[in-house]
Amino acid sequence: MADWKRGVRRVLYPAYEARLVRRLPESVPRHVGVMLDGNRRWAKAVGRDTAHGHRAGAANIEPLLGWCDEIGVEVVTLWLLSTDNLNRPAPELEPLLGIIADAVDSLADQRRWRLHPVGALDLLPADTAERLKAAAEATRDVEGTLVNVAVAYGGRREIADAVRSLLCEAAAEGRSMEDLAAHVDVDLIAEHLYTKGQPDPDLVIRTSGEQRLGGFLLWQSAKSEFYFCDAYWPDFRKVDFLRAVRAYAQRERRFGA
Repeated sequence: MADWKRGVRRVLYPAYEARLVRRLPESVPRHVGVMLDGNRRWAKAVGRDTAHGHRAGAANIEPLLGWCDEIGVEVVTLWLLSTDNLNRPAPELEPLLGIIADAVDSLADQRRWRLHPVGALDLLPADTAERLKAAAEATRDVEGTLVNVAVAYGGRREIADAVRSLLCEAAAEGRSMEDLAAHVDVDLIAEHLYTKGQPDPDLVIRTSGEQRLGGFLLWQSAKSEFYFCDAYWPDFRKVDFLRAVRAYAQRERRFGA
C-alpha cells in the first residue's frame, strides 16, 4: 500500500505543482525567512540517528533556493542553528556544525547565490566561523539571490549586538550619551542589525508543525506574514513551498495595523 501511494504521488504531484505555479499571482514575497525545523524528529521517525536527519535537512536547502529563484524571491534567510542549539551535547553539536559548514561550502561552490552569514559567529568554533566567512567572500560578487545563513543566531542576541554596535560607533565618534539618546530611533537601530540594508521578510515559514517564532528575526518580522507547515524539514517539498507562497499572496497585508 505504501509503495502504491508513493507511486500515485510521483505521478500527481508534478502536475499539481505546475498548476500552483500557473496560478501564483504577481505579488510574490521579496524576502522569505525559513525556519528549517524537525530534522531530529524526522530522523527518529525513520529510525535513524540525529546526524542522518541533519544531513537530510541540509540536502533540502539547495532545492528550496531553486524554488525561490523560480518565482523571483530576492532574499532568503535560512535559520540553521540557534544560539540555544550551541548548548547541545558535543556528540550532537560537533557533527551538526560540520554538516552546516559542508552545506554552505557546497552552496558557495555553485556560485548561484550570494551568501551572507548572520549570527554571533564569535560563539562558534574558529574553523566553522572561518568557513562561513570564506563562503561569503567567495560569493561576494555573485548577482544571484541573497541568502542569509543564520548560524549561532538568536533574535534577542541580534538586537543586543545592534545596540552594542551603535554604542561603540557613537563612542568612536566622540558623541555623548545624551546626544546619542536624543537621536536613537527605529531606523538607527535597524542600521546595525545583521540584515542591515535588506528588506524585512514578507513571509516567514516554519516547518515541523511548531507555531512559534522562537526568536527568529524578532525585529525584522514585526510586519511579516507567517506560514506554519506540518511537514518536518527533510520532507518539505516544492508543493509545500508553493502553498505557503499562495497563502501569502491571498492575504490582505495590513503591515501591523
